[in-house]
Amino acid sequence: MANIISDETIEYVGILAKLELSPEEKEQAKKDMGSMLDYIDKLNELDTTGVEPMSHVFPVQNVFREDVVTNGDGSADALKNAPGMKDNMYKVPKTFDK
Repeated sequence: MANIISDETIEYVGILAKLELSPEEKEQAKKDMGSMLDYIDKLNELDTTGVEPMSHVFPVQNVFREDVVTNGDGSADALKNAPGMKDNMYKVPKTFDK
């Protein structure tokens, strides 16, 4: 199984991750990546026939609901505090001219 990672692959991954690795760090990264790939190969040996794929670890139901207005939006109450009103909107004094 031994997945062997090339120097070019480590260089490329370092560029993508924007890392500058020392030669010792590159060697350690090669070993670590090889170990990870070996573990993935081991997982691929498992018999998963009849196992239903899952999209989430926890059971998730549809969280969407219909939008139902129950108390209105309160805009009439908010407009009561406005300094002025025009067409159901706030009318405020100009703050600057052109």
